[in-house]
Amino acid sequence: MPRIDLRKENGDVFCSFERMPDNAYTYALWQGRQTIDTVKKGGNFFVDRMREQSCSKLLNSHKELIGPWDMANDWITTEWTPKVIELGLRYMAQVLAPGIYGQTSFHLLHQRIGDLFEIKMFDDEASASAWLLSLPD
Repeated sequence: MPRIDLRKENGDVFCSFERMPDNAYTYALWQGRQTIDTVKKGGNFFVDRMREQSCSKLLNSHKELIGPWDMANDWITTEWTPKVIELGLRYMAQVLAPGIYGQTSFHLLHQRIGDLFEIKMFDDEASASAWLLSLPD
């Protein structure tokens, strides 16, 4: 899958998705401020790609994310997580946001879904990628 940019109504990119060569993992880069609508749109886009071609690994990068997004945690927990697990997601490498609000949002989510599939947190994408590539498919 070539890189696909998802945009807000104003044209700003809020998330980019790319499938790595040989289906090694899916890369998601979240950018700027998120709303419940952008989180759902990005999450549903990922689910649709998983339906087309399953991938057991996700590198979910928040390195360009600004502010909190915990308003979406209920939806992620009850809607998104069960779907992606059913579709074959087994590992998620989470690159944490630079700001405390984005980090706190993820830590709150991790408390709720951390035992459903393997999640490991990273400060940089290179380490996250290396971990994913070290895992079995």
